Amino acid sequence: MSEAASTAQHALAALSLQADDFTLFGLAPGFQLDRQQLDERWKQLQRQAHPDRYATQGAAAQRVAMQWSVRINEAYQRLKDPLQRAAYWCERAGVPVNAENNTAMPAPFLLQQMAWRESLEQVRSEPELHALLQETQQVRERLLADLQHQIDGLGAAHAAVGGVRALMFVERFAQEVRHRLERF
Repeated sequence: MSEAASTAQHALAALSLQADDFTLFGLAPGFQLDRQQLDERWKQLQRQAHPDRYATQGAAAQRVAMQWSVRINEAYQRLKDPLQRAAYWCERAGVPVNAENNTAMPAPFLLQQMAWRESLEQVRSEPELHALLQETQQVRERLLADLQHQIDGLGAAHAAVGGVRALMFVERFAQEVRHRLERF
């Protein structure tokens, strides 16, 4: 076994496939993170886990490396996306989002959603779509700031869950607006 493969194997052995995503990436659990640090750690972990590094150690070692590679990629995808990261944090804090079963939202938020839907139905020009998209982006940014405060500032998982569900609605609607823009 080469020295590099041995070092990589020892580095992976120090980790657990069952470790939470934050621990896997050496990050403090929370909402705000350094994206550059996350990307660098992902590259480092992928180099350590790449199945080709274990080619001389047999099929079993390569399968384990493949499991690690998949696990690392899944964690990276979850952590790099603010919505997924917030939902994951809430789940780890014992308060799952349950967006499929719990769609209850405050009345003002629901009224805003209805107004946006009506606006989208009535849009007749590309500038109107851009204005609607910009409005949704502003709400998205406000929700992200609120999530950061709820998670990092207060550690309030129950409050953060409502923000995660709201952000899910906003992002879904923004995607619809983007699709409509593509058709113009």
